[in-house]
Parts: sequence; structure tokens; C-alpha cells
Amino acid sequence: MECLHEPAPEFHADKFKTLVHYICYKCDRQDLGATKLNKALWFSDLWFYVQRGRPITGETYIRHQYGPVPSHIDMILDQLRREKMIEIRDSDYFGYPKRGYLAIKRPDLSLFSADEISTVDEIIEKVCRGSTARSVSEMTHNRAWKLADIGEELPYFTVFAGPPSSITQSDLDWAYQSIAEDVAANG
Repeated sequence: MECLHEPAPEFHADKFKTLVHYICYKCDRQDLGATKLNKALWFSDLWFYVQRGRPITGETYIRHQYGPVPSHIDMILDQLRREKMIEIRDSDYFGYPKRGYLAIKRPDLSLFSADEISTVDEIIEKVCRGSTARSVSEMTHNRAWKLADIGEELPYFTVFAGPPSSITQSDLDWAYQSIAEDVAANG
């Protein structure tokens, strides 16, 4: 799915780290496992990108089996844990392992605009409080995600990828004819 149409946004590591901390702070530990944390980050960056033309953090998201995953998430969670900003607890959830996150300290939101925090709060409400891990995971399985290989980057602009249109043979004939005429005219 390699596409070079748009340069990757600049990654803001401190902002991403604070966003992870903020989501952990705002969500109940019972409501926030790894799936919902990853999806809240993805949708926060993606929705802000749709609204404002740029993501909040510039994080790179990678296609994994159950949806997009931030490429720096493990490193950032480990930093937050070592700095005693969050606790990470593993538990059993109806026979499945679940990793939970609990903020110990209040995050410093000085790196964020009011619009960014408002967007994140909207996403938290929908992802962490209004959905199950399964339903929110399924929401991320759009056309671009399905076309990407496991481990491949999911650029932000793929949010605009829709279902294929019905291209007729007549459409193809016109396109080939137009290309041939352009090549003949311009060498």
C-alpha cells in the first residue's frame, strides 16, 4: 500500500507521551485496556487530522491484527511507568488477558490547544465509555487497513479511502485513449 502522496507529519514525542498519560488519566481502569488505548490515540490523531488538516501528535500508526497501533506505544508506556506517572496491571477479563492502565499523577496539558483536548475528550467518550474493545476495534478496520499488510504504516490520509467505485470498460477505454493522446502530443 506504499503511497508517497503526502509527507509524514512531524512526530512530537513529548506530546504523544502526554496524550497517552492523559487518556490513562481520563478513563477508568476498568474501561481502558490496550485495545481502547490504542484506538483512542488513533482516533484522536485521525479525527483532528480530518478536522484541521494535521494530527495532534504526528505518531506513526502500524497495521496490526486488531487495528492500528502507535509505533512508539510500548516505549512510551514503559517511560510513564518508570517515571511513576502510570501503573500497568495485567488481569483476567472473562478468560482473556487484559492490560489495564491507571494514571497516578495528573498530566500537564500545556503542550495542547483547547481544540486538541476537546477532540481527545470527544474520542475518549466514544471509545472508552461508549464502546466495547471489540466494537471499537472493528471501527478501525476500514478499507485502507484491510489493504495494508501486517506491520505496514497507515498514513493519515488513508482515512479518505473509500470503497472502490464501479469502473466500466468504457471508463478504462477512455483513460487509455486519453493517455495515448497525451503521450503522442507530448512525446
